Amino acid sequence: MTARQISRAALMAATALSIGLSLPPLWTAPASAQVIVYDPSNFSQNVLTAARELQQINNQIQMLTNQSQSLVNQAKNLASLPMSTLAQLQSTIARTQSLLTQAQNISFNVQQIQTAYSSNYGAAPTTGSNATLFAAAQARWQNSVGAFEDSLKVQAGVVGNIPTNAGAMTSLVTASQSASGALQAAQAGNQLLALQSQQLSDLVAVLAVKGRSDALEQARVTATESQGAQQYKIFATRGGYQPGNVTMFSSN
Repeated sequence: MTARQISRAALMAATALSIGLSLPPLWTAPASAQVIVYDPSNFSQNVLTAARELQQINNQIQMLTNQSQSLVNQAKNLASLPMSTLAQLQSTIARTQSLLTQAQNISFNVQQIQTAYSSNYGAAPTTGSNATLFAAAQARWQNSVGAFEDSLKVQAGVVGNIPTNAGAMTSLVTASQSASGALQAAQAGNQLLALQSQQLSDLVAVLAVKGRSDALEQARVTATESQGAQQYKIFATRGGYQPGNVTMFSSN
């Protein structure tokens, strides 16, 4: 390169430098401005932390939901059955007991039975008028007839209880099947057992009055046989015919 060319290049560089120093800057950053730097690793860690916190919140919400449902279930288990057949069963039992207390002549009482047997069903007396023997036989017959009537009344009353018991059973089974909790199901089952007990008591009542009527009739037959044998014995020991004077026509 010649000296002339070097001089020209130096002149051009000086000119460019002077122009650059003379022009104002296009943009200068404020002294207080902060430069935002994006860090992918830090961002991922923050997202992961937020996701974990959200999962913990969801877990807590689910736990509270489960506890609420548990409380609801406990409330259902402690809920009482909205119906009761106790009064109905007590009324049915009272009707049957009322029929039993109406027993004629000889009630279901040990002392009365002993008294009746001592007076009318014991051994036939060896002495006494025919009127006394007839009265005893009449009393025994009335006892048997009354016992048969009592038996029919109680049987009719028990049969009349069947529709009522059927309605109660239907209601209890329906309540048991639709029970919302353990307590309601247990109470329905207990009332069904009470209904069964009431039906068994009706059956006992029927057997009792039937057995009473049969026993009184058998006792009547036995007492009648004993009385007949005693009367025949008295008749057989009587003396024969004794002759005597008989006036057939008046002397006037």
